[in-house]
Formats: sequence, structure tokens, C-alpha cells
Amino acid sequence: MSNKSKNFKTIGKKLDRRFVEQARPIAGQYQLVIWFEDGEYYGRGVELPYAFGDGKTIEECAANTRDAFVTAVAGYLQEGHTPPAPAREGKRDQQINIRLSSQERLLLEAKAQQAGTTGISEYIRAVALRGN
Repeated sequence: MSNKSKNFKTIGKKLDRRFVEQARPIAGQYQLVIWFEDGEYYGRGVELPYAFGDGKTIEECAANTRDAFVTAVAGYLQEGHTPPAPAREGKRDQQINIRLSSQERLLLEAKAQQAGTTGISEYIRAVALRGN
């Protein structure tokens, strides 16, 4: 079935074709993860982790997953929301929270200052991502 004949829907609402066409170039920038399991390929998005696709070949899986990206982005646009930025842009848009004791916080603040970083978050990111 060609993309032109597909009936795109999101959460029970039919997607307006204008949003689908606007979504294609945005979705085309997204990264996908593909894995093989039980005789079939499965894919999901990096930026859209709940957008899935599958297929008997890597190419079929990638095409189906990219169609899911287009549908998801079109849904964002139609609902007036901004779709996620492509991961390659490196925007820090994810947040995690951790609980620390007062002593742990003091220790991390001291280490961050010794390392010359701007704070605990920057220190933890630098230490964790350098692979040591």
C-alpha cells in the first residue's frame, strides 16, 4: 500500500493530510533503533520511543517505523504541540531526578567545585559520560 493511500489516524482522530505532509521532513531526521527477535525485525524511535514498526527485512522494518514517526509527528502538529527535536541536535531536553542525603550533596558540591564545573548536574554529566 502506498503512503498516499494510507489512512493515517492518531488516538481515534483522522489526521489531516496537511499535517502528514509537514511531518515527513521532520520525521525523516529522527533516528531509529532496529533489532532482530523471533525471526522478525523491530524498530522504534530514539526521539519517539513509543513509535514502533516491524518487518521481515531491515528495509521493511525501517520503512514501517518511519511511517510510525510520520504519524506521531503529524499528531503532534495537528494537536498544536511541538514535536521532539532530532537527537543529533544535542538539545538537553530530558531530565532525571535523584535523591541524595545531605552528606552526599555536600560531597558532590565539593567535587563539582574542585573539577571546575558549574554545578552538580554538570559534574555528574561530565564524569558519567566520559566513561570512567
